[in-house]
Amino acid sequence: MKKKIAIFLIAAWAGVAWADGLKSLESFLKTAQTGRADFTQVVTSPPREGQAVRSKTSLGTFEFQRPARFRFVYRKPFEQTLVADGQTVWLYDVDLNQVSSRPQGQALGSTPAALLASAADLRALQQDFTLANAPDQDGQQWVLAQPRARDGQIQSVRIGFRGEQLATLDILDSFGQRSVLSFAGFQANPVLPAQTFQFKPPAGADVVRQ
Repeated sequence: MKKKIAIFLIAAWAGVAWADGLKSLESFLKTAQTGRADFTQVVTSPPREGQAVRSKTSLGTFEFQRPARFRFVYRKPFEQTLVADGQTVWLYDVDLNQVSSRPQGQALGSTPAALLASAADLRALQQDFTLANAPDQDGQQWVLAQPRARDGQIQSVRIGFRGEQLATLDILDSFGQRSVLSFAGFQANPVLPAQTFQFKPPAGADVVRQ
């Protein structure tokens, strides 16, 4: 009997501890209409036979504005800019002096960007993702998001919050590659100039439309 009570209490405590993730995500979607943060991104590829795990680290800044506008600027080790202006997603590679673009409706959908910048609330997000609380880890409350469409490139995304502040995106793609974005200095609802989410290909750049 005591064992059953102990198991019940542990399960009840876990349910309470895990509940904060979805609550934090819901609050984030409702209250953060714009946002800005620095980020560190670590991409880890699955090891090949006989080889060590390989990883690559990038640094940059991230800004978003609902609905469906965002800007990632990668500064190190290579300069790239990714902009969604509401209609088109643009990717500019400085070293290659090349711009690629594609309609935003085709590019987002069940992607991590949709988790942050597109959905207005949990109900809207649940049209593209199944959402569940995940165990607390590293002082963060986590939500596991899995795309409903099984033919995409994303297998799952874990979203970490410290309180109601966005802290981490942990993305696992269908090839087993993991990308972890850690956000620092997150600002909720800063005033962002309209040109933040506008993009014009630089003169002389090759433009590839998909």
